[in-house]
Amino acid sequence: MNERISEGGCLCGAVRYRITGEPRGRTLCHCESCRSAAGAPSVAWVIAAAEGFAFTAGAPKRFRSSPHIERSFCGACGTPLVYRSDRRPDVVDVQTATLDDPDAFPPEREIWTGEKLAWEVVNPALPQFVRSSKG
Repeated sequence: MNERISEGGCLCGAVRYRITGEPRGRTLCHCESCRSAAGAPSVAWVIAAAEGFAFTAGAPKRFRSSPHIERSFCGACGTPLVYRSDRRPDVVDVQTATLDDPDAFPPEREIWTGEKLAWEVVNPALPQFVRSSKG
């Protein structure tokens, strides 16, 4: 059986990555931190196993947005790429829109809706969580 391989990268192409294996989850996050980091009203994430994730070209810049969170982005074009939490070392969250085929990874839940912008509309077909879907 072939493992799923998904690839993606930044706007300018300087940083590329590969995900091997099926995602562990797909979310649309409305938290203030993700919105600020991406400059967007919400951010879609593919949650991948850390052992199945690798940068394949270039080296991203890294930024600690809080004591336990590291965000990676392209130092040339600024595209946000990856979110890692010291509290969840077994997974890597990859911004869905940076995948070569983002349509293959639609969100399965919306999280942090308690922090969403008042004018953004949630998808009523998806489960909604005021905070994290982990409780």
